Amino acid sequence: MTTGQTGTLRRQQVEELCAAAVRALSGDPALHFRARRLHRGREPLPLHAPHLRQSAEDDLLSSRGIADGMALRLTTSDAALHRSLCPRDPAERGIFELLEQFRVESLPPAELPGIRRNLRLRHVRWSLEFHRSGLTETVRGLTLYTVAQICRSRITGEPVVEETEDLIEATRFALAPSLGHDLAGLRRHRTDQKAFAEHALGIARTVGLLLTGTEQEAKDDGEPTDTRFTLLIDFDASLGDQLPSATAGTSRTLGESGAVYRVYTTAYDRERRASDLVRPASLTELRERLDRRVGRQGVGPGRLARDLKAVLAEPARDGWDSGQEEGLLDGRTLAQLISSPTERRIFRTERIEPVADTLVTFLIDCSGSMTAHAEPVAALVDLFARSIELAGASCEVLGFTTGGWNGARPAREWRRAGRPRHPGRLNERLHLVFKDAETPWRRARPDLAALLKADLFREGVDGEAVAWACGRMRARTEARRILLVLSDGSPMDSATSLANDPHYLDEHLRETVLREESTVEIRGVGVGLDLSPFYLRSRVLDTSVTSGYAPFRDVLGLLTRG
Repeated sequence: MTTGQTGTLRRQQVEELCAAAVRALSGDPALHFRARRLHRGREPLPLHAPHLRQSAEDDLLSSRGIADGMALRLTTSDAALHRSLCPRDPAERGIFELLEQFRVESLPPAELPGIRRNLRLRHVRWSLEFHRSGLTETVRGLTLYTVAQICRSRITGEPVVEETEDLIEATRFALAPSLGHDLAGLRRHRTDQKAFAEHALGIARTVGLLLTGTEQEAKDDGEPTDTRFTLLIDFDASLGDQLPSATAGTSRTLGESGAVYRVYTTAYDRERRASDLVRPASLTELRERLDRRVGRQGVGPGRLARDLKAVLAEPARDGWDSGQEEGLLDGRTLAQLISSPTERRIFRTERIEPVADTLVTFLIDCSGSMTAHAEPVAALVDLFARSIELAGASCEVLGFTTGGWNGARPAREWRRAGRPRHPGRLNERLHLVFKDAETPWRRARPDLAALLKADLFREGVDGEAVAWACGRMRARTEARRILLVLSDGSPMDSATSLANDPHYLDEHLRETVLREESTVEIRGVGVGLDLSPFYLRSRVLDTSVTSGYAPFRDVLGLLTRG
């Protein structure tokens, strides 16, 4: 595994743990992290203070401090009241936001002392990053840093950061006369947001005037003036060593008034069984190759089936157990009670068993770039299909590609028609069925080997494929439906992109996922790529791992509810 892949997987695990903590503390199940930013559903939540920004180098404890701070802001601050009191001046607003964040961080639940430790650790780490970056070498930077240190210390009752205590002493002494009264009020009114805000506004106004004065001095001395807002600087490290993220721009064509996604012609669209497109002899060879890869993976279907059942199964009524000594009276034993009054086993209890009434569909991107990952993806899907069946759930394996390159016959028809503007999708859609839900894994084994047939892989129209897969799932009776989309990039059909705009298919995929998520749980599995721009929940799959359980554990994490 490369350094970038290791970093990305670690970051995803940390984000999931922190998101679980935020949901538990706030009671809001819609909260989750995406690209180191807290979201509610698809909407990113505002970052109220600079120390709440995550860095790629943050460890779990530092990230937990960020998560705890955000959870306290959601639960102990009245957002409407805060907005009504916020000053308009950017510098004053930055200070006011920071002080409100310090207030909520001083109010962690007494029964959760770990939260206070996490918040302190995060504050210390951010403070040292601010100082070591050189931002405290200017008058304005030192003023802002000193204000942050003394205000947090006064509100929470914790000492200032020891390493910079001597550095801020002179500035602290100079600020004391102008801030003293309001500083005393911060601690006294920290449980009353409105009363606290009066003193926070006083400090914000005072510091804002100081910053205005130092800004003019900086201009006179020829210093850059953008450090007025250094308190809000993002300390994120370079992401150059991280795995790339899927690009997802906005379509100009679909953004036009009244514009909708179009298909130039459906005359050449097909849905085929994948095995019908591969010669039987070739299919046998491919199955043998897939079996060898599955064997090298070293994952037992039994273990995977147990883990799947734990994730997918829900308690359900499954008949009655008779001959019990307590429970409901069993009418069939009344004669026995009369003939043997001392008999106690005349009751029955309801049997509750875990039942996996779930359909899991794998939708595989069969675009040309996926040929490099075909073997590990096929092994993963094959093992999951077998294990899902053992767990008592249903499984489908589908794929999507195109019938040709560069638009094929639809593009030729479009050119003959004089190239009309915005023709919509320009290619032959080809949807593949490797295994349907009714076919058991044992009978579908040869068909699944078609995943290794390289010449099936061309281009991809993801949005239509997601809609097709969801339509198949809705026709089934399972109570829970999960769609796992395995892809290594953004939707790509060269003819469609050239005739419309580069993000035409991206926009359609996002709209389709948003629409279909009301009935189907859609997850993205990025093959060496982060798919979070398209899918609410996604994971990066490391296909370089040729053995072991790690890739399966990653996919299992996507099957959990929430």
